[in-house]
Amino acid sequence: MTKANRAGTSGLHAWMRGTALSLATLVATAGMAGASELNVYNWGEYINPEVLKKFEEETKIKVNLSTYSSNEEMLAKIQGGATGYDVVFPSVHMQDIMAKLDLLEKTDINTYEGFKNIDPAFLRAKSDPNGEYCLPYAWGSVGIFYNRKILGKDITGWKDLIETVKAKGLKFTLLDDMREVLAVGLILNGHKINSTDPAELQQAADTIIAMKPDVAAFTYDERPMVQAGDVAAGHAFVGAMIDVFGNEQDLGYVIPEEGATMYQEDICVLKSAPNKENAIKFLQFYTRPEIVALNVSQQTNGTANVPARELTVEKIKNSKEINPPADTMSRLQIFEDLGPALRQVDRVWTRVKTAQ
Repeated sequence: MTKANRAGTSGLHAWMRGTALSLATLVATAGMAGASELNVYNWGEYINPEVLKKFEEETKIKVNLSTYSSNEEMLAKIQGGATGYDVVFPSVHMQDIMAKLDLLEKTDINTYEGFKNIDPAFLRAKSDPNGEYCLPYAWGSVGIFYNRKILGKDITGWKDLIETVKAKGLKFTLLDDMREVLAVGLILNGHKINSTDPAELQQAADTIIAMKPDVAAFTYDERPMVQAGDVAAGHAFVGAMIDVFGNEQDLGYVIPEEGATMYQEDICVLKSAPNKENAIKFLQFYTRPEIVALNVSQQTNGTANVPARELTVEKIKNSKEINPPADTMSRLQIFEDLGPALRQVDRVWTRVKTAQ
C-alpha cells in the first residue's frame, strides 16, 4: 500500500533533481559519510525545500534527499540492508512496527529545550509515548477534493458525493491505498478503521465494490484530474488545500461528515544512521517554530508545534480543513499496526481490486 504526495508543492522536483541521491549511491557512499552530511529519506513532496536549504546554510551540513511513496517501501529498503540513510518519516503505526524491529535510535529529543513546543496530544506512537525516540512532524486528514464547477454544488461527504455523481453521470477517484480505501468502506458501515473482524471487512469491501462503476481510477494523481475537470472529485490528502487556495471559486476540500482517517508522520533517526549527530541536529532544528511555520506555509498540513501555528499565514491558521475544530477532530481515526491480521486485510483488498 502506498501514500504519496501528501502535500501540494511547486518547484520541489527541480530541487530534488539537484540534491537527491539514489539508493545505490547512498549505499555506495555510506562508508564515506562524513560530519558534513545528512541523508534524509522522506515521502515524495513532503518537505519544503527551503527548510532543507536553511538547515544547510545554518549548519554547513549537506542534505541529500531521497524519497519513497509508502511506509512499506521505506521499511523494505531499510530491512533490505540500506545503511546510508539517517532520518526517516514513518507514519505512527509504522514507527511502532520499526520500534518492534529495533530499527530506531533513541535520540532523547524530549530533553531538548525546543521540545516544549510540542503538543503532547501528538505523542501518538505506542512505542514512544514520551518522545524519547522521534519528533512529531506533520499530520492531516484524508478527505474529498472536489471540483465545485463540475459537481454544481459543495458536497458534505461520501454519501452526498456518490448520490451526486450517479445522478449526473460523473466519476471520482479513490486512492490506490489498501487501508485508506477500506477505511472508507468501514466508516460508511459504522465500523472502526482498525477493525480486523472478517464480517466487517467483507462489508467494507462490498461497499467499495458497489462504488466501482463510478470510480475512474485508484490513483494518487487525483489532484490534476480534479483541477482539469476530468473527474468530479478525488479521495485526497489535505495537502490538496494548496490547490483550493489557488482556485477557491471552483475547488473545495471536505472532511466527510461520516468521518475520515487522519495521518501523522514523525521524524526518526535510524539505528544504522551513519550521521547520527547530524540527524539529531536536524530534529532539534525542526523544533523551532519559525522553521515549522516555513514548512507548513508550503505543505498545508497540520503541525504539533503549538507556537508555529500562530506564525502561519491567516488562511492556513484559520482553515477548518487544515486545523479542524474539536467536533471534526472527534470524527477522525488514525491507523494502528494490525500485526499478522494485516494479511486478512490484504486478501479483502485483492477482492476489491479484482472485482469487475
